[in-house]
Amino acid sequence: MMSAFLLMMISIASCQKRNYKDLGDGLFADIQTNKGDMIVKLYFDQTPVTVANFVALAEGTHESVTDSLKGKPYYDGITFHRVIEDFMIQGGDPLGTGAGDPGYKFNDEFVDSLKLDRKGILAMANSGPNTNGSQFFITQKETPWLTGKHTVFGEVVKGLEVIDTIAKVKVNPRKKPIDPVIINHVEIIKNGKEARKFKAEKVFADYVADKEKREKEAAEKLAKAKAKVLDAATTQKEQAVTTDSGLQIYTIEEGTGEIPTQGDKVLVNYAGYLAADGSLFDSNIKEVAEDFGKYDHRREQMKGYEPIPMDYSNNASLIPGFKEALLSMKVGDKVRVFIPSFLGYGERGAGRGVIPPNADLIFDLEIEGIYTPEAAPTAPQK
Repeated sequence: MMSAFLLMMISIASCQKRNYKDLGDGLFADIQTNKGDMIVKLYFDQTPVTVANFVALAEGTHESVTDSLKGKPYYDGITFHRVIEDFMIQGGDPLGTGAGDPGYKFNDEFVDSLKLDRKGILAMANSGPNTNGSQFFITQKETPWLTGKHTVFGEVVKGLEVIDTIAKVKVNPRKKPIDPVIINHVEIIKNGKEARKFKAEKVFADYVADKEKREKEAAEKLAKAKAKVLDAATTQKEQAVTTDSGLQIYTIEEGTGEIPTQGDKVLVNYAGYLAADGSLFDSNIKEVAEDFGKYDHRREQMKGYEPIPMDYSNNASLIPGFKEALLSMKVGDKVRVFIPSFLGYGERGAGRGVIPPNADLIFDLEIEGIYTPEAAPTAPQK
């Protein structure tokens, strides 16, 4: 005969077991904290890799984590280490400082229709493009300026008030809660056939394998792109016109447009390479950036792959060789310019090592038209 104590324990367990059927079909995460619980619907059909990462971490089945973390529910006991009222709450860092990670990084997974446009949106925190790991944040208000910079992969469907509770806790000057906001556990809920079919470990493993293949292909593509620049430059430099300053200009295509006047702004396409090895350091031409593995989704969102307005003037704030070449061109001209270091960035270099000291440069330039004034990105500065 069952004891009264055992009956009581069964009764308690039954009461504590959560019922998630009312959520409907889908993949969900119940983020259980010491301030209350938030149930998040995960967009596994739109951002499968990011969701797979989160689910595998939560369940302790992620194969890419550092060895000391394998087999453990990653988020259990981790805190919301950064809380900013009227903005967002951020967690997922095992160090609790904002500098921790699970031992790997993976790429952004942007979907145009997924935006940080309201309260309760779940997105990956990062330190720049393609640096996702385990840290995430949940918005308290819309943050449209972050759309396209952070992968959106879910939204809170129950417990929105818990976001407010956490957002209102007292924090230190670094926005870390004085009394820890702890994630006790993240329960993954799979309602319906499609959610049950989603295998997080396999999805992420397939991504890793595919990433390795893509990286190998990208390396081969980069090597070919650099070789193409260097091979062509050898002949072009011999045929280039050398000016009194030492600048060499090779005409790729003669334009038929007007000659700009001093004080005009002109619309310019450019690509800058290191003469030493043919590597690209900057371009506003999308196809060139892609060939060299430099394409940036964020830059495209900011219209950074469009012709850039530059001053057509002796007083333009441009490196001497670039300015001299630009002032020799008319609308429609395409040229390749060989800039010795003393007409470039000289002994100081530029871009914190991107352009080394005393580096000779190659620039491809095209004037597409005369610019009518409006806001635009910045040209290469002197």
